[in-house]
Amino acid sequence: MKIITRFAPSPTGHIHIGSVRTALYTWLYARSIKGNHILRIEDTDLSRSKPKYSESIVTVMNWLNIDWDEGPYIQSKRLARYNDYICILLATRLAYKCYCTKERLGCLRKTHLTQGLKPKYDGYCRYKSSSYNDPKEYAIRFKTPIDGATTFSDNIRGSISFRNEELDDLIIKRSNGLPTYNLCVIVDDLDMEITHVIRGEEHINNTPRQINILNALSSPIPIYAHVPIILGKTGKKLSKREQTTSILEFKYNGLLPEVLLSYIVKLGWTYVNKEIVNIRNLKAMFNIKSIRRAPSMFDYEKLLWVNQHYINYTSGLYYIEYTYKDLSKCNPIFKYGSILKGIVSLYMSRSSTLKLLTESSNQLYICSSSSISEYMYYLETMDSLATIEPIYKELALTKGWTISIIAVLIQKISISLNITVCNIAMLLRICILGKAESPGISQVITIFNKELLLSRIKKVTTMIKYIY
Repeated sequence: MKIITRFAPSPTGHIHIGSVRTALYTWLYARSIKGNHILRIEDTDLSRSKPKYSESIVTVMNWLNIDWDEGPYIQSKRLARYNDYICILLATRLAYKCYCTKERLGCLRKTHLTQGLKPKYDGYCRYKSSSYNDPKEYAIRFKTPIDGATTFSDNIRGSISFRNEELDDLIIKRSNGLPTYNLCVIVDDLDMEITHVIRGEEHINNTPRQINILNALSSPIPIYAHVPIILGKTGKKLSKREQTTSILEFKYNGLLPEVLLSYIVKLGWTYVNKEIVNIRNLKAMFNIKSIRRAPSMFDYEKLLWVNQHYINYTSGLYYIEYTYKDLSKCNPIFKYGSILKGIVSLYMSRSSTLKLLTESSNQLYICSSSSISEYMYYLETMDSLATIEPIYKELALTKGWTISIIAVLIQKISISLNITVCNIAMLLRICILGKAESPGISQVITIFNKELLLSRIKKVTTMIKYIY
């Protein structure tokens, strides 16, 4: 039997950490046993589903290299198919029309809550004759078995059982004519021959309802595995509304896809203890039953640390090219040369994301007059002109251009002018970079060619003379 899994997100918001983990687990399991992986967009909640979120799901899957063999299937384009099954259930008297108004259902719910009972439908329309017709609008409900229990074996949690008397007759078609989630999922899984359903634990309560419909249709039951929830540092469940869990935010902020997948795969599966793993190599060893039952904790700071660790200990060529492409889109002055390479190499160990690497490189590459102007008060109080001009002359006369030579030169200037090395470094940073903080000034100086460096210092002395 061919194993077929599916990733079936709802496009009601940008895809987040929990959804990507489900996608990764369904993909890994399918690939581990040479099965098929299907992508399905469950968009029947038309009031909340947006095309832009469907597009972002595909964008994220492609960015993370989680591929699929079929799809993406779109539920809203399969409404006729769902209606076919609803007609079958009505014809076999396994479903019925419900004419109950919102007011009646609201009163029923209130009564149950007042009595300390779990709110559920009371079956008022269940026992009406199938020939009964009312001109009012109606919903269609599935006839849930009244007696016994619905039990299934979960590949992560073991045996789970629900008493049928706790389940009400769920609506499978709303009064507005649209089918509901539980019906659509059943039809899709049957048509697509899904053998394994791997999804979040919030769907456990849906499972007995779906199994009851499958049993009513005399259809095979897939194998279920419900993965645990992911908690934030506050101990609460992560949601789509939390900015730090949006995968597109991670992408735009410059997190690396291989780092993100390495981090996510271990949120519930602890087979590997390395910080960075090759996801493709995990396909052969992935096992659903190795997933923990307990919730996992998502730590954004830890993710950033892993990302920085990866940037720092991998080849710099990719990051240099990435930074160049990103910067050159905004400003054509950027050139792919030794200066940019030096700047990127200098900041690789200091940047937790590619976005920060790009921003830091941009600040070093371009030293604007406006950024220097922010430090004019500081330059005035330092009597900086009397310091900068001798530094300019010494640098102009320097023949060597290495970190050690520049460091010795700065020490020499410090002694001769009776100014601390820290103050000299501060002045040079402002002149060269237009900022007060940077990596070691000797490292920074050697990145630039002498002509460019001296021109930046000269520019500052001209500004000081003009203002003061």
